[in-house]
Parts: sequence; C-alpha cells; structure tokens
Amino acid sequence: METKWHEQKEDNISDEETVDWRGRPSDPIKHGGMRAAAFVLGVQSFEIMAIAAVGNNLITYLINEMHFSLSKSANIVTNFVGTVFILALFGGYLSDSYLGCFWTMLVFGFIELSGFILLSVQAHLPQLKPPKCNMLTNGDECIEAKGMKTLIFFVALYLVALGSGSLKPNMLAHGADQFNKNDIKQRKMLSSYFNAAYFAFSVGELVALTFLVWIQTHSGMDIGFGVSAIVMAMGLICMVSGTIFYRNKRPQGSILAPVLRVFVAAIVKRKQEFPANPRMIHQNQFELENSDCTLSNDPTTLRYTNRLRFLDKACLKEQEPNSNNAWRLCTVDQVEQVKILISIIPIFASTIVFNTILAQLQTFSVSQGSVMKTQITKSFHIPPASLQAIPYIFLIFLVPLYDYFLVPFARKITGHVSGITPLQRIGFGLFVATFSMVSAALMEKKRREYFSSSGQILSIFWITPQFLIFGLSEMFTAVGLIEFFYKQNLKGMQSFLTAITYCSYSFGFYLSSVLVSLVNKITSRSSDGGWLGGVDLNKARLDLFYWLLAGLSLINFLNYLFWARWYNISCNQALSGRTHLDSTNEGFHSICINPAQAVGVENIT
Repeated sequence: METKWHEQKEDNISDEETVDWRGRPSDPIKHGGMRAAAFVLGVQSFEIMAIAAVGNNLITYLINEMHFSLSKSANIVTNFVGTVFILALFGGYLSDSYLGCFWTMLVFGFIELSGFILLSVQAHLPQLKPPKCNMLTNGDECIEAKGMKTLIFFVALYLVALGSGSLKPNMLAHGADQFNKNDIKQRKMLSSYFNAAYFAFSVGELVALTFLVWIQTHSGMDIGFGVSAIVMAMGLICMVSGTIFYRNKRPQGSILAPVLRVFVAAIVKRKQEFPANPRMIHQNQFELENSDCTLSNDPTTLRYTNRLRFLDKACLKEQEPNSNNAWRLCTVDQVEQVKILISIIPIFASTIVFNTILAQLQTFSVSQGSVMKTQITKSFHIPPASLQAIPYIFLIFLVPLYDYFLVPFARKITGHVSGITPLQRIGFGLFVATFSMVSAALMEKKRREYFSSSGQILSIFWITPQFLIFGLSEMFTAVGLIEFFYKQNLKGMQSFLTAITYCSYSFGFYLSSVLVSLVNKITSRSSDGGWLGGVDLNKARLDLFYWLLAGLSLINFLNYLFWARWYNISCNQALSGRTHLDSTNEGFHSICINPAQAVGVENIT
C-alpha cells in the first residue's frame, strides 16, 4: 500500500523533462493534462473505428469476394491482425529511439490511410477480383483469387497493418505522456486515462461494428473500405489539432544497444567471481556516472537487487586494458533495468492464449453467426460481424462506472492508486476469459443439434454471451496489462513497452493460425475434413475446438498465477536487497510499480 510519506515526497518532485511542439521546455499550465490527452483519445477512437470495420468483417470479404476457404480465410485474418500487433514493436522502437511519439503517429497514420484507399480501389474494380460466385451454394465451382489480384490485395492490407501497428503503442504512450507521473494527483489522472483509453476503444469498436459494418454489408465492401479511409483522415486531423497542447518526450537514441551491452558484458565476464560485499557492485554505479553506457538520464534511479544475479557480472571491474569499455562494464542502473525487462516477460507471455481466444471471436464466431437467423424485422438483418458490438455497448456503460465508482471505493480499501493492482486486474480477466469459450462451445453444440434435428436455424443472439463475457474479460486484462507495462521504471522506453503488450495480441493470433492448422491436420485423419475443414459449419466440429481453447485458457490462468507470484517474490526480494543497502527504502518505488503492486499479487494467489 502506498504510504502518506511516499505521496508527500512525490508531490514535491518537479515536472518531468518534456518539450512543446517547438522543442522548448513544456509549461505544466499550457501543456499536457486531460485536455491534451483528449485529442489523443480522439485519434484512438477514429483509428480503431477504421481498422475494426475492416478486420472484424474481413473474413466475410475473403470468403464471398476473394473465394478463399474458411480455414484459409481465418488464417489470413489472424495473420493480418498478428502482423499489426508485431509491428507495434517497430513503431515503439522508432518512436523512443529517433522520431518521438507525435512524428511516428503522423508518418504511419498517412501510411495506414493509403492502405485503406488502395483496399477500396481493389474492392471496387471487378478486374481486381475473381468472378462473382456464391460460396455457400456453389463453393466447389468458385474461382479463388490469384496472381495480381491477390498481390494488390495483400499490399493494401499490409500497408494498413504497417500503419496501424506503428500507431497503436504511440497513441497510448503519447496520451499517457501528457501526465506527470511524479505528481500524485496526475498519477491518479493517469490511471483514469487508461480507463478512458479503453472507453475510446470501445466507442470506436461499437461504431465500427454497427454503422460501418452495416455500410459494408448493404453498400458493398468498396464503400465500406472508403468510409474507413475517411474515418482515418478524421483521426489524423484530430491528432494535428492538439499539437500546441502536447507535452512531448524527446527520443533517447537507440534503446536496445544498452540492453545488448549488459548481456555482452555479463557473458564476457561469466567466469569472474562476485565480491563478498554487494556494496562493491553498487559503487560501480557512481564510478560510471558519466559513462555513455546508460539507459537512464538519472544514474541513481534504480538500486542493486539480488534477482537474476548472473547479469550483475556486467558491473564487475576487470584489470585488463579497455575494461571500462561500454561493452564490458555497465552501471547498476543499466543492469537493473534489464532485470526489469526479463522479469515482466512471463507476465506478457501469460496473455498470449487470452488473445488466441480473441482471434476466434473475430473469425469463427463471425462465421458461426453467418449460418444463424440474422433477421430482426422483415426488412432488417443484423450483420454477423456486428455481434462483436454487443460487449462494447455494455462496456460503454461499465467503464465509466468502474472508473468513477469502483476505483475510488477500492482505493479506500487497498490504498492503491488504481483501486486494484494491474496484476490483479490481469488475473481476473484471464480467469473470466475461460468462460467465454465454455459458453461458445455450449452454444455451438446447441446450434448444430438444433439444425440436425429440425432443419431450422437458431437466432444469432444465442451466441451473444461468448462476446459479452469476453468483453468483460478484456476490460480487465487489456487495460491492466498496458498499465502494468507503462508504469515500469524504464525511462525513454514507454512506447516500446506499450508495444510489447501488443505483441501479446500478435502471438495470440499467430498461435490461433497454428492451432487451426494443427487441429485440422490431426482431426482430418479420424473425421471427414477435420473439425474445421471445408466451409460448411454444420459439418464441422467447432464446439470441440472451443472446448480445447477453454482447457488451454484454464491452464494458462494457473500458469499466470505462478508467474504473478514469482514477480511478487522478486519485488519483495528487491525491497529486501534495497533495505540492506539503504535503511530508508528510498527508491523502492522505482524497482516495482509500487509497494502495493508487490503485495497485491498475494490476494490473487
């Protein structure tokens, strides 16, 4: 729990080093705060609106217009979404190292816009698509898109992926940069910002999955892609409009070279013995204060800890010539920051299966809805992709309630600035995600049996519970993960750390592609076409695939509990190590998110 001493101390700390759009030191009165963050929230909402309308209904376009099979279409979608999120690493690195958030967002925003325009052109011109054919009734006779048709399509699709992937971590990081984390009041606002960012995301998804998907369904995908381009342009206008209000962090130069130096130095000196007194290592921090081998502008930010001690050898001096070379001798501050990077990897990895479940809701669940009764009135049919809007309608009301009522209430009990710790939030979300797949499996079995026994189809609303449950799960897991990573004390790497959270989405969608192919290959030996073969869901066994994912999700949750506890013990050891070095415990807040974070995992496990 955060102490009053800690809050009072931080209230007196000056503003972080940031600049305005002209490169001058920022003014806390004129720059930053929720006013500046509001423009970034607008960009987030418009961008997700544009790409969600494409990604969530892309499988329908691939099957009906490009004439790809169900499994191939699902893999194209998951590979596309996976690429979007893996490219977040590139965008985060480029921003933190060279361009800064604002310019990275501007450049890649225009790249994403060009991809939407090219997609619209490809969908509009008949010569860039195969001949029209009904895949449901004449699937065997339909000609699959090949050659130049697929080349133009994939170029357009991956221009969108490059732009969106590079934008995503910078939108969140740039919005969070508008708050001074050294001030207790602004830290509370920062916590609210992450909830507001998810609210903006939910609004964007809701508009995309209702209005924009409806346009795609009734006016054609060419018009739908064109509307996405217009929405993306509106997002860029919104971003530029807030230029004079932003507080911008300067790029730090290469953020990966110092990390590599720690590993190189530790490997080179792997046979060197540790000194008996830990203070002998700790002193190197001050001796190398002016070294060019730094990750942080403040060499006293982090303190020596006993975790992952094999890296400590990077701090040991040698008697050889050139032993002070940056690739052979590093500061404690560097080593501790690398330790932080390593210690958060298992938390990141524990959310991969979670995003594999998300992949199913954007692919197979949409296809599931396409073979159900979509008629609401005599003249209105709900597009299957719009089912994903249901949880966002719920979340638009739930997120403000959570931020304005539940967080303050929980804050009084736990003393944590976010109400509950990010690790607790992630854990709860991972647990709930399992029930999304349980619901999906039960509903798919009911749908198949009802069709087999009566020849009739169920209403599309029967599969809404799986979307609703996962929406609740995502509100906890996604926001908790971003907050957890952003608040790690790695100066100048906030965009890159935020990008790492998006890699979880990427690996989750790639894992989905592997699972689909693997399950098809294994089950095709014992059943005709396998669980997911062909395009007819009534002959497939999607329910068994959902049960498989439910089991993996439960195992993943138990795995997360182990690593969350390990992180908690690691933080407690850091506190213990710091106590031996300095009885005041000053600076422990830098090693972990905060003392409440370290204690909070015990409530999960």
